[in-house]
Amino acid sequence: MATLTIRRLPETVVARIKDLAARRGHSMEEEVRALLEQRYAQRATVLTRIQRRWADLPPVTGEQLDDWIEEGR
Repeated sequence: MATLTIRRLPETVVARIKDLAARRGHSMEEEVRALLEQRYAQRATVLTRIQRRWADLPPVTGEQLDDWIEEGR
């Protein structure tokens, strides 16, 4: 596994990460790792997440879509 060093990170950002880590019961390193993994998830993982979210939405008819387009949604 790789090691990453980040220099000149603003103190406000560091404070926010520390706060978030404390609230979640993580170390700062664990929190940054989770944030990076979440942000740069593999495409398949992202697509699966999107599919799950879409599955929970009610079905939409073509007529509804046409109405929305007319309304400028």
